[in-house]
Amino acid sequence: MLFQHVAIAGLAHIDAPRRLTSEEIHSRLKPTLDRLGIKYNVLEEVAGVRERRLWDGPVRASDAATLAGVKALADAGIDADRIGLLVNTSVSRDYLEPSTASIVAGNLRLPDTCQNFDVANACLAFLNGMDIAGRMIERGEIDYALVVDGETADLAYEKTLERLSRAEITEQDFRDEMATLTLGSGAAAMVLARAELAPGAPRYKGGVTRSATEWNQLCRGDLHHDRMIADGRMLMIEGLKLGQKTFTAAKAVLGWAVEELDQFVIHQVSKAHTQAFLRAFRIDPKKVMTIFGEHGNIGPASVPIVLSKLREMGRLKKGNRIALLGIGSGLNCSMAEVVW
Repeated sequence: MLFQHVAIAGLAHIDAPRRLTSEEIHSRLKPTLDRLGIKYNVLEEVAGVRERRLWDGPVRASDAATLAGVKALADAGIDADRIGLLVNTSVSRDYLEPSTASIVAGNLRLPDTCQNFDVANACLAFLNGMDIAGRMIERGEIDYALVVDGETADLAYEKTLERLSRAEITEQDFRDEMATLTLGSGAAAMVLARAELAPGAPRYKGGVTRSATEWNQLCRGDLHHDRMIADGRMLMIEGLKLGQKTFTAAKAVLGWAVEELDQFVIHQVSKAHTQAFLRAFRIDPKKVMTIFGEHGNIGPASVPIVLSKLREMGRLKKGNRIALLGIGSGLNCSMAEVVW
């Protein structure tokens, strides 16, 4: 669906404060790496992740999402009682129930007329949340929506490092769980509004999605063990195939030509995935800001965090066409456009 009346009225991100370097992880896992004959700097060399961010203390997904929500509302200059929809898109969650969205809504004291729910779709959920909110605004059902995401990788690191230090861990076990050691914590939020209420604000034009759900087994997060098992090689191969199909749809629906787009905000996974993505679509690396080296893979928060950082750095100019792109386990792919 393409939108004519949807604007981005507010945008914010929160960087988790504590740095965990790959050097620290390698040092802790040195006995395992030596025993298995795995390169000491494998995380940095293969994934390109030098460090990632974690929270200080027991921060829940709802806490992080709330912090970002407060900041986005302030950026939009509106009161919480004007929000008609709250969508939480975090992979991390406080409980199986109630929804994390309900906790964030309570924290923000959103009105009882505000519909709130979680949307779970791996690393694409924030883009899905923008799409859902955009549809409701376009139809005139609401004036403002708040999309939030708070990711907490802290417990996953604690459990995974403990598990990978055991004597019975095999090389395949390590490779299966290596993706977990690239995760990062952080938060983002966006206020979407009816364009007439936010004159001059960036416009959200909408986007396209495609799926290849026959590959749903390639990356699976386990709630019971706080770990993620991923086949990185096949994820890259099949993800790029799906990306090509989605990009073809984006060219037809959004009128995309690579050379005419000013910035590409892509989901931040790793060095290998990013390089393969840029080669496949012939994207100029100068148009892609990467944060995985310092922040790791922050899941669905990574796209809005990069967009927020680009604005903060003054790299977004009036009229810029910005492509938002993501491929998430499942497999699903979304591509959307914002005109600044």
